[in-house]
Amino acid sequence: MKIKNTFRKIICHKIPSNIIYQDDLFTAFEDKKPKAPVHIIIVTNIIIPTVNDINRNHEPMLGKFFTIAAKIAIQKKIAKDGYRLVVNCNKHGGQEIYHLHMHLIGGKPLGLFCI
Repeated sequence: MKIKNTFRKIICHKIPSNIIYQDDLFTAFEDKKPKAPVHIIIVTNIIIPTVNDINRNHEPMLGKFFTIAAKIAIQKKIAKDGYRLVVNCNKHGGQEIYHLHMHLIGGKPLGLFCI
């Protein structure tokens, strides 16, 4: 079977990536086009296309998104100074790959983001 989703290919080790965390629910890897000194993508191992596709069955696992992010922030030594967590949803939200994921960004002052 041919895998089309880039994140799925990373999860299944079909394309090279610097995976820094993986368990049965999530995989985390370094972004290939980082926006900061630390830019990690944390992705669900099951395909949930967007935030809009989350349902009640997903709720128990999604809290782990944040505990993994905090653990990686400590590992990368950015927890004390701070970091940003970003989840984009659909085209206007800036989502490019339709597989639920979180960006962990830090390692420098990121400034304020105002809407």
